[in-house]
Amino acid sequence: MKDKIEQFVEMINDSHNIVFFGGAGVSTESGIPDFRSKDGLYNQHDVKFDQYTPEYLLSHSCLYHHSDVFFEFYRQKMNTENIQPNFAHLFLTKLEKSGRLKAIITQNIDNLHQKAGSQNVYEIHGTTYRNYCDQCHQSYPHDYIFQSKEAVPHCHCGGMIRPDVTLYEEALPEKAVYQSIQALRKADMLIIGGTSLTVYPAASYIHEFHGKHLVVINKDPLRVHLSANDLEINEPIGQVFLKVNEKMKL
Repeated sequence: MKDKIEQFVEMINDSHNIVFFGGAGVSTESGIPDFRSKDGLYNQHDVKFDQYTPEYLLSHSCLYHHSDVFFEFYRQKMNTENIQPNFAHLFLTKLEKSGRLKAIITQNIDNLHQKAGSQNVYEIHGTTYRNYCDQCHQSYPHDYIFQSKEAVPHCHCGGMIRPDVTLYEEALPEKAVYQSIQALRKADMLIIGGTSLTVYPAASYIHEFHGKHLVVINKDPLRVHLSANDLEINEPIGQVFLKVNEKMKL
């Protein structure tokens, strides 16, 4: 019987329109904590923030009702300026350059797919690498909030400079969502990696896929319906891609 890596490689070789749907687990091997594991961001208890729930700290309400708390948490926890892509990001870039991978749909906001060289990335939760004024919509450099000396950064017009991140209580970016759904509908293979599929509505988009091959890669088993022809691998995604790369010689 073929092992799972061999099956995975065969699926890739049989596909011409692959979409990757990824979450926080893709970036943990770069040193960025995920949100919900026992060692994740939501389980790191910083005394200063203990009176607030993690969801509130990254919410629209916190941004506008406790702005100083929001920006202090954001600066402490969300700066990925010195974080580098890991092999998962690099493998996906190689797969894209081979012509097989057509789109990356990411729930991450860390810009690591772009740092690795991927071109077709749909950021359905936004990114820390874009900032804008909430009044006049002027754009600001990607590191502006982290470098600003103001507790709450303000634009010359008086508006607040905020990250282009989709916070709790906010709608997902329409363009990225539309592009993601269209990519999923056209795909003949979907790779889901490093996500618990517990964040909605993003997790619901995978139901737009009706292609031939579905592969799920996550350290913990997911509650997702798999057919007999689908594949689930419960290992860290970087390790899986390393094994696949060795067999494919991309």
